[in-house]
This record gives sequence, structure tokens and C-alpha cells, in this order.
Amino acid sequence: MTALEQLGLCDSRATQLHCLLYWAQRQPNKIYMNQPIEGGFIDRFTWYEVADQVLRMAAYLQSLDLPPRSQIAIYGKNSAHWIMADLAIWMAGHVSVPLYSTLNVDNAWHVLIHSEAKLLFIGKLDGQSDSWYQVREVIPENLPCIRLPLSPEYQGAPQWDDLIRSVSPLEEVVLPDPTELASIIYTSGSTGLPKGIMHSFASMMAPGAALNSFFSFNTEDRLLSHLPLAHVAERIFIEASSLYYGSNLYFVGSKESFLDDIHRARPTIFLAVPRLWIKFYLDILKRVPLIAQSFIFKLPKIDQFAKNTILTELGLDQVRVAFTASAPMPAHIIAWYRSLGLELNEAYGMTENFGYSHGTRSYEPLGLDVGQPYPGVECRIDTTGEILVKSPAMMLGYFKNQKLTAESITSDGFLRTGDKGVQDAQGRLTITGRVKDIFKTSKGKYVAPLPIERRLGRHTLISAVCVCGAGLTQPIALVMLSNSDPNSLKASDRQKIEIDLKALLKQTNAELESHETLDCLVVINNPWTVKNGFLTPTLKIKRHVIEANYVDQLDAWSQLNQLVVWE
Repeated sequence: MTALEQLGLCDSRATQLHCLLYWAQRQPNKIYMNQPIEGGFIDRFTWYEVADQVLRMAAYLQSLDLPPRSQIAIYGKNSAHWIMADLAIWMAGHVSVPLYSTLNVDNAWHVLIHSEAKLLFIGKLDGQSDSWYQVREVIPENLPCIRLPLSPEYQGAPQWDDLIRSVSPLEEVVLPDPTELASIIYTSGSTGLPKGIMHSFASMMAPGAALNSFFSFNTEDRLLSHLPLAHVAERIFIEASSLYYGSNLYFVGSKESFLDDIHRARPTIFLAVPRLWIKFYLDILKRVPLIAQSFIFKLPKIDQFAKNTILTELGLDQVRVAFTASAPMPAHIIAWYRSLGLELNEAYGMTENFGYSHGTRSYEPLGLDVGQPYPGVECRIDTTGEILVKSPAMMLGYFKNQKLTAESITSDGFLRTGDKGVQDAQGRLTITGRVKDIFKTSKGKYVAPLPIERRLGRHTLISAVCVCGAGLTQPIALVMLSNSDPNSLKASDRQKIEIDLKALLKQTNAELESHETLDCLVVINNPWTVKNGFLTPTLKIKRHVIEANYVDQLDAWSQLNQLVVWE
């Protein structure tokens, strides 16, 4: 029996490889992946073709005689061959280590060395919207590399297509046990060097299987891959879910082609970060103000047509269920999408539980909470207020750090999330801060910045925010505007933004304790980005970097006695 004739049953015991072989036999000629390439063309791969390429690359990897269970890294943007490389690593009996395409030099070198990577797949990179030109200089000279399609040239590294033509598909396939280590996923490094988090095949597949109990995935679903595959969210909704349910994958060609790509895919399940949802909302608002929408949506026979037109323009008209994650989402924007008929839900999780913890439901009232536990998840709050979560997607532990693993997991198997929170009677969870993110003002009062940042960050004007205050009489908030460059604003636009920010400051302060109230909002001039080191690859702020950069100006800003300060 050949490998493609082996049947991997898609049940709770199945790994990603079982599922790949199952669908390659069940629907061999059905398109699995759609990859944009140069010239506006699309490379399409059937389930059989994907399985065939994976088995050929697995055969090549085995021919290298690497030590069993070796770590093999993948560095690149999302592409069809990123996932094929991941699958081939597993099929060959090894462990995958994904790297963000925007990882800075220090963190990239750390991941390659700390993970003890024995080989590196170089993926889709251009050196413009990623860190390739910097990272290529620190790739160890003795580290073998393989170039995926769409990758840049690199020191004579062989190409994927050439290698798979040179070998036959692997025939002696040993499918893994679900409990085996599958991938070491490094955190994005918001508080220092990235930590390696070990996940099994079972923990990586559990979310996709469990979510089907109330979101109903199927083989006709279309998924658009645009968030980093190095992040657990994309591994759940794109890689694991497509493999488990036999769904159709589309990839984004570039940031510039995103709208064309989403219209081509017309996804039925869609995950995006708040920044994108807010951008869509503001783009529509510029052309159709809320007052006009309110009038149109009340007109019989026209309202549904208008709503469908908006969703169609955004490429979201076929979406059955949508998710937002990684940062707070303004409740009124979620309500707006739901008013259009789009079921938009917030998700909460972390790398340690493979992003599978809590989520909102469309039938629940909107609030500041992150929803109820997902199926199979248990949650409790300990005596210090820390959120403890037990999930079927729990990590195996931190790579080469047993001490941290022991500190992070309770004796009865609950993960210490590092977040503080409260639960209501229905189990809805509200994040109230971070256990370690706290500072003391000059008045001797302790302030937790995260809850304040979450309140401010829900406003559409604000893309990112960092609350500072150590040694100040009162905290202040540094804010980055969403769609505006402070240096190029017209005087009238600047005045309007300032009025809105003052109103936001007043509203926020009214909800805070007196020692937490903000003296001012400081609008920063230069944007915080992944490239300049102020944001992580998942767009979270690097608090220690921001505070160190502005520390000499904080006191002066707080003494200006202005509600809004322009840097």
C-alpha cells in the first residue's frame, strides 16, 4: 500500500498528517491551495499534488540523515509552500520551528540558535516588508538551507522544486502519535527574548476540532491566509482547520493586492486583527456617513441590499462567521458589523494554549469582556486575581526551561496566564490587567496600565497606546493615531482630532480611580512599527522599549497642563 492510499481518519485522534492523507485520497482532484504569483497569475494545488510534494520533500529530508526529531526552521511570509514545508518536516519525523518574517536580527539569531535548528526553509521574502536583508547576515554558515518557491536567492541553497523532482514520494510513512512534539512556537518577544513554546500534534489540532461544535466548518469553506503563519491564530484557522475539514485555502500576494485577494477568495470563515476591521469600517464611513447609513438601513426593501453591497465591496459577503483577536475591539464597531449581518466574534488566548481559551458569541450582549470559555476549556481566578486556564490545547512546556514550565502550570494542570481578570455568573471573562505590568506614581500609588490602554485602544482614532507613569504624579498615555500622520494634518483636521481625543480622555478618566486618571494624551510623531522595534510581529507594544525611548520627555509633557499634547 502506498502512502497516499493510507487512510487517516479525521477524528479526535487524527494529526495533521492523517488528515492530509485522508483528503488526498477522498478528494484528490479538488483544489486545496491557491497561491498568487507574479503577473497576476495563480498557482493552484490539488490535495493530491500537495500530498505528493510533501511526501517527496519528506523523503529528501530523511535522506539527509539528520538526528531523529531534529528542529527545522521556516522563515518567510505565508504561502502554500510554507504549509507544505511544515507538513514535510513532520512527515519526515522532525519538529518545525516557525520564524516571523519581520523578526529582527537579534531575535531571529536567538530562535535559530536556541532551537538548535538543523536546517532552514527560506520562504517568500522581499526584503522590503520583512527583515530578510538583515536576517540573512546572521544565518549560521553551517546551517543547511532550502529555498521555497517565491524565495530570494541565497548562497546556492537548493530550490524546493528541484529537490522534489529528484526524489520519489516517501513510501514508508510512520504517522506520529498525537501526543508527540510537533512544533516549537516562539513568542513575539514583547517583554524580552522570545520563549520557545512546545506544542504537540494534539494541542495544535484540538481548537479546530472543538470550534466545529458551534461554528460548523466544512469542505466547501474558503479561508484567506493573511496573518503570520508563525502565530498560533493562523495555525488554527488556516493550517489546522483546512486540514481537519478539507477546506479551500487562498493566500495573499502582497499588502497592495489584499483587496483583490479577498475578493478572489470570498472567504466564508475570516479572522483579522482589529486594525483591519477598523480600517474597513473607516473606509466605508468616509463614503457613507453613519447618519446616511442609519437612514438607508431603515428603508424597507433597500436596507438589506445596502448592507449586502457594503459587505460585497469589502469582500466579506460570503462570510458566515468572523473573528477578531490580539487586541481590544471597539464594541460599536462590532455592533456595526453585526448590523450588516456579519457574525463577528472576539477571541482570547495565548501561545501557551495555542490561542484556544475564550470567545464572544453573537447572541451575547457586547461589553468589555472577552467572552465565555470555548468547549473543553476550564477557567478560574486565583486569590491574587490571576486568570488560570486549562485547555485541550495546552502546551507541553517551554523549550529548555523546565523551571519556567513548573512556575507557569499549577499542580492540577491550569496555565497561569499572567493576565488578571474577573468572571461573571455566566462565565464571561473580563481582563483587568497584567500581573507584572504595574508601576508606582510619585504619590506612592500603584497603577495597572493595561485596563486603561484597553479602554483607550477601543477608540477608532487610536492604533496603539502605551500608558506610562512611574515616578510621575499622574499617569499619561502615549497614543499612535490610526489613519493619520500627525505631521501632515491640516489645521482643521488636527483641531477635530484634538476635540475627539479630549472627549475620550474625559470619558476614560470618569471611569478610573483618582490615582489612575490620566494627565494627558500625547500624540506621537513617528509611528511605532515592527521594523523600528516598538511593536512585536503580532503588533503588541514593546512597553520597555517605548518607555526607554520617551523616559526623558514624560515629566515635561505631564507638566504642560494640556489635555492633548502633540509631540
